[in-house]
Amino acid sequence: MFVLLRKFSFYALLTALVLSLPTQALAQASECNVKRKVKNEALDEATWKRLNDVYENVSDEEYDLAYDKLVKMNTRARSNYEKAVMAQALAQVEWARANYDAALTNFELAVELDALPDLQHFSLMYQIAQLYYLKDRYDEALDKLALWMCKVAPEKIDAPVYVLQASLYAQKEDWEQVVPSIDKAISMSEEPKESWYQMKLAAHFELEQFPKAAQTLETIIEKWPDKKTYWIQLSQIYYKLKMNDEALSVLALSYRRDMLDKETDIMYLSNLYSNSNVPYKAAKVLQKGIEDGIVEANKKNWTIVADNWFSAEEMEFALAAYEKAGEASADGEIDLRRAFILVDMERWSEAAAAVNSALDKGGFNDKKTGDAYVLQGMSEFNLGNYEKASTAWGRASKYPKAKKSAQQWLNHMREERARKS
Repeated sequence: MFVLLRKFSFYALLTALVLSLPTQALAQASECNVKRKVKNEALDEATWKRLNDVYENVSDEEYDLAYDKLVKMNTRARSNYEKAVMAQALAQVEWARANYDAALTNFELAVELDALPDLQHFSLMYQIAQLYYLKDRYDEALDKLALWMCKVAPEKIDAPVYVLQASLYAQKEDWEQVVPSIDKAISMSEEPKESWYQMKLAAHFELEQFPKAAQTLETIIEKWPDKKTYWIQLSQIYYKLKMNDEALSVLALSYRRDMLDKETDIMYLSNLYSNSNVPYKAAKVLQKGIEDGIVEANKKNWTIVADNWFSAEEMEFALAAYEKAGEASADGEIDLRRAFILVDMERWSEAAAAVNSALDKGGFNDKKTGDAYVLQGMSEFNLGNYEKASTAWGRASKYPKAKKSAQQWLNHMREERARKS
């Protein structure tokens, strides 16, 4: 009794599930389960000759003439087999004439008549799916393709079929379905095409499956190592995944392969080096990019170079880069920064020239203006130009935030001069 009850419940559940399926799905499922039984038929000799004549017209691109002949032949067709042959021929002529709606109608008629041999019949089913795709009717294309896949022998379903299926899902932006379809295509092929991997990569991006996107890009780079885009994409994904070392390694390798030929590429690599606390290479890469004409030689870029040289404690390189930045700048801010470094290095003559250039250009706030006059006084004082130093500190005293420092220097100079006299 218990066994019977369990069996009854299972069949009740199964019935409920079947009844809940959409009518179209039920119809397709039933079609899948029906095996074709087709009589072996052939055209009579006269019809075959007329049809062969039509195909010669098609070969000569005499499509209208071929169509007119087929219409007359179609009126004389008696069996479903003859009608299906005529429908297939008409579809091919309409396709050649770019009448795709008419071609689709005739292809579907040829299949509905269900009289052609398996090879032709199933080939037409596949063409119909492709036609719906070309007409942007993706749902119908998927339905037709699924029906074809369930009807043909499994060995007939090769990698391009799954690529078509994946492409249809991609057009519908159904990325969850794209992945298994394109994965199946790739797994079935000894030499998967680059475009297949591109579709897989796009799906992972859309689904924000970044680790899988990284794995896909790794495979792509192994197969197509000379495509710069993939190296940059992989580096960017690693960076997004906070795998900074990997991001830098990938891009640095592409740089050594001479693949980075745009300003954005060089700037990105320089930033990665800087963020990884490798300022020496950050500066070197960016400076070479500027000198090679890849990166624009402007104030901003030369300043980044200089700042990185400074962080790397390469002062001579930093000073040279700051000088370049200053030359490209309309204001005196960069020259003032260079003057600070030169004062710190006690290179007074160069410091005086830098601060004079900064003051001539101006363009900075009162605090920096006061600081500039203090530096000017210090440079002139250490060069023994006491009058110039006194004038500079006198000007600095007019700025509240520089006044105290300027007075201290003035007092120091008086004491020094008194000591020497």
